[in-house]
Parts: sequence; structure tokens; C-alpha cells
Amino acid sequence: MVRFNNPCFLLILGFLLSTSESVRFDLPSGQTKCISEDIKSNSMTVGKYSVVNPDEAHPLPDTHKVTVRVTSAYGNNYHYSELVGSGQFAFTAPEAGDYMACFWGPDHNPPITMTVDFDWRTGVAAKDWSNVAKKGQVDVMELELKRLYDTAISIQEEMYYLREREDEMQELNKTTNSRMGWLSLLSLFVCLSVAGLQLWHLKTFFEKKKLI
Repeated sequence: MVRFNNPCFLLILGFLLSTSESVRFDLPSGQTKCISEDIKSNSMTVGKYSVVNPDEAHPLPDTHKVTVRVTSAYGNNYHYSELVGSGQFAFTAPEAGDYMACFWGPDHNPPITMTVDFDWRTGVAAKDWSNVAKKGQVDVMELELKRLYDTAISIQEEMYYLREREDEMQELNKTTNSRMGWLSLLSLFVCLSVAGLQLWHLKTFFEKKKLI
């Protein structure tokens, strides 16, 4: 079992392994923009999105609505909202891979451009620590210990996940090298066969012409 004795190292590495992505992007009407996130299995992921109101003095206009879909690498649907100004999703990933959040802007005439705020968190970063503190009535030190513990568990799971991915890549490399070896032998056989046929054809041609 891997042990880490430095709390600072745990915090820094935990934040690196647990993704927290907050972006703002422009979405023209009639177009689609997608954001992908590599999530390992059994990891918690939370996302929040909202369309920026162009005029805060008035409600969000109906023209500034988007359709949002979140899918896995295998095409499974985990969230879908049609023509909304804001929303959120949360689920535990049952399968590892690249998850995709796609935003569609409906067609408008004349065309418009919407601005979307999107916050996507996975792993330890997806946990609502302020809510944990309120529910559990814990002090600052205990909350920090809980955070460190979850970070350590996340690090260990991430290491196992990376090790599995490494084994998969090594197996893929072995398979590819084996196939390339057989392909090289096949290419050599074809070249030798073509050379033999050319020699036979030339010999036959010269014999017919009585040159040899």
C-alpha cells in the first residue's frame, strides 16, 4: 500500500488529480460546442451551466436558451435539458473514459451570440465541503482531515486507474508490434514472389526469342 506522509503533497497532488474546470465561452446561434472530460469509473462529477444575461435589468430573453446533453464515450446519456437558461447535473461515472458536454444554440434570424458559463468538477473537487461541514457539525481541523482522507483515497484510486491504463497501452503496443512483424514478413514474401515472377517472365521471353 502506498503511503504519503506530507499533507502539503497530498493537497497539491489531490487538486491535480481531481479536476475542476470553469470556463466561459461564446455560442453562436445554430452552432454546437462540446467540452470533454476524462473521468475514471466510480468518480463523482458535478456540472453547472448558465447563459449570461445580456441585460441584467430584465429577465433572460427566450432567444438566450440552450440545449445541453452530457454523454459518455459509449454514447450513454446522463443529462439532457432542452432550451434552458441554466441547469446542473451530477452523477457517479459507471464507466471510465471521455465524457462529453455539448451545448446547442437554436437558430435565430438575425443570428445572435450567447455567452455561457460552465463549471465542471470531478473527484474530490466535486464534493460540497461546506455542506459537509454544516451537516456534520465539524470544526475546521476535522473538515481538513476529511478532505485529506478523501484526497488520499482519490490519489490511490487514480494510481490504480493509471496503472490499468498503462497495462492496456502495453498490451496494445505488443499487439501492434506483433501485427507489424507479420505485415513485414508478408511484404517481404510478396516482394520476393513478384521478383521471382519477373525473372520467370524474362527467362520465358528470352527463350521464345531464342536469345538464351
